[in-house]
Order: sequence, then structure tokens, then C-alpha cells
Amino acid sequence: MRMGDWGMAGKGGRPARRGNGGRITLALSGDVMTGRGIDQVLPKPCDPRLHEGYVASARDYVALAEDANGKIRYPVDLAYVWGDVLAARDALAPDAWIVNLETAVTRSDDHAPKGINYRMSPENAACLAAAGIDCCTLANNHVLDWGLEGLTDTLATLPALGLKIAGAGANAAAAAAPAIIECGAGRVLVFAFGSPSSGVPLDWAATAERPGVNLLADLGEESAETIAAQVGAARGPGDIVVASIHWGGNWGYAISLQKRRFAQWLIDAGAVDIVHGHSSHHPKGIELYHGKPILYGCGDFLNDYEGIRGYEAYRGDLVLLYAASFDAGAGALRAFRMLPFRVRRFSLVRASPEEAEWLAGMLARESAPLGVAIERDRDGVIAARLS
Repeated sequence: MRMGDWGMAGKGGRPARRGNGGRITLALSGDVMTGRGIDQVLPKPCDPRLHEGYVASARDYVALAEDANGKIRYPVDLAYVWGDVLAARDALAPDAWIVNLETAVTRSDDHAPKGINYRMSPENAACLAAAGIDCCTLANNHVLDWGLEGLTDTLATLPALGLKIAGAGANAAAAAAPAIIECGAGRVLVFAFGSPSSGVPLDWAATAERPGVNLLADLGEESAETIAAQVGAARGPGDIVVASIHWGGNWGYAISLQKRRFAQWLIDAGAVDIVHGHSSHHPKGIELYHGKPILYGCGDFLNDYEGIRGYEAYRGDLVLLYAASFDAGAGALRAFRMLPFRVRRFSLVRASPEEAEWLAGMLARESAPLGVAIERDRDGVIAARLS
């Protein structure tokens, strides 16, 4: 797919899947935070009151974005926030689109005393269905921002909208269970894990009796073997398996040897076809290990951070939609592309040629030590060279 094929923006809603010539194409995004300021511009927002040290209202984040990039005439429609991504989605026609949803879906007022609490209303969560998203992973450090009631609301609302969930549940077994997405050429299984290194509190872990997240205790080889056994019990012939992991801090390009070894152990064990890592606010380098993609940090995909100063060198306003195409059945990777966008007035717009060039250069620099060469075509699509 070329950028020139995007055409007019799509209208939202779940697109009809088309035959992909014996391939399964996954679209993957990093953190999607449609709460707080974004919730306020959608039709039915939560109470805007916040419990932050410097900001008392979610509407203050709307004002910051407007100061930076101009007036947002809200309430906006449910598809507004996705902007140009809708046309890209229609052209790509993925068999599954997977995001990490980094907000609670609730009107609960039982905020966790952690300084930052993200929530969006259950009514506004329809914007996720408007994008055609298939699966939301929930094993992150914000899904319990509004207590167990907030988590329970989230677990009820998303499936009611037709969205699969993974990484949180009513008990440990439910939190560890994969999301299963049936597509024309086979199945996609999504296992989701939250690491304490991303700020997931230890007491958020699901237990046999308590709702919570699927907490990954450590990044050791024994943990990788446990995951491999879980995948082996659920995986069928021809399935494509995603390990979605919320790990690490918000800023910085460094990738620890511990993370590399853990991701590689998962692949060596034959457990996964792609590691979908997130938590960093900006994209990080990618690796192709034995032909399997490892995304160490997808970067945020949508948030309400416009106008917040600091860390400008990382260009957190520039985001990527990742697309991995596999042979159905055999699972061999056939294409790995990245489509660049920019967040502007709480909507995703196509990156300019200069912005796409910046992203391609950064990815080339950060991926080269991992053995991956990055290319960009004249329409702005960024790709990993397969060799």
C-alpha cells in the first residue's frame, strides 16, 4: 500500500474485510489514550474534575491543545479523533487491528491516588468501534485508575461494543486468556501482559478471586517458558500469535539486554509471531529476529498531550500505525510497514513529507544496531527491509 492510495478519509465503523491473497495482515498501534481531554470533546464526557497536582479539570488539556494548534469545535463526532487513519485503514484492510487502550472506560469516581488518572465515558467508548479496532489490550498502568468499579465497567463496555479484550479480567484466568480474532485466512491470538517496569502497581495483579491485570512478574527465561506453555495450550495450526507487553518508561531510545533476551526467548520457543511492545511515548527501534518482528516501543498513537512542554526532541506528536503481513498457515513475514501520522487538535492527520522523513531517519538510526534497515517510499510509507 502506498500513501497515495489512501484517498478520501473513511467514514468510520468496522470495514468489510477483503481477501488478502493468502495473507493475514495485522495493524498494530501503541497506547491509545482517549480519556481526559479527548473524552471532553466527544459527545458525552465524564465529569471533568481531576485529582492532579497542577491541573484541576480535563478541560484544561483541551485548552492546551487549542493554544498549540487552534480551536477544536466540539462536541466532535465519534470518528473525528481518527482523522486520516480511517482512509489508511480502509486501504490497508487489516484482518485485525490491535491497540493498547490506556484508559479506563467508566464514570466511577473512585480514583487511585497516583497523581494521574485516565478515564473516558462508556458512551464515548463507541469511538473505538467507529475506528474499526478489533482488540484492546488492557494490561497497563491506567486501566485501574478508577478502582475496581472502573475496571469492571471497562470489561463490560468493550465487549458490548464488539471489541475483543486481553490482559485484564474478572480473575487471573480471564486476565491471562487470549483474545481470539477469527479472520478469513485463520485466527489471530492476542496475549497481553503488564510489566511493573511500566508503572503497573503490584496490587493490580488479578488473582483467583480478584479482578485485575495479567501481571508479568519479571523478564526471566522461566517467565518466557510459562508464556510459551500458555500459548501452546491455546494455539492451533496456522494461528498467528501476538504477545502484547506494556513495559518500560516513557522516554528514551535505549533497549535493555533483558528486554531483547525476553522477546527472543518467546520467539525461540515458537510461542509468538510478533512482540507488540508499548509504554514509551515515542517509537523506538525495531528488530526482526528469525523473521519475527519485535516492536520494543510502538510509541503513543493517540493522547491529549498537545501543548505540554518538555521532551520535544522525541517528537511525541508523530505517531505510527504498524502493519505486519504474514503468510496464512506458514506464518512467514512478508511485509512490515509503518504509516506516519501527527496528532493535531486531538485528531490524527497524515504526517508531512518532512515529518515522515524525520520518523524514517530516527527508525533507521535506532533499528540499525538491531540489524534492521529502514526504507521510505516517496509517498511516506516506511518499511523494514526483509532479508
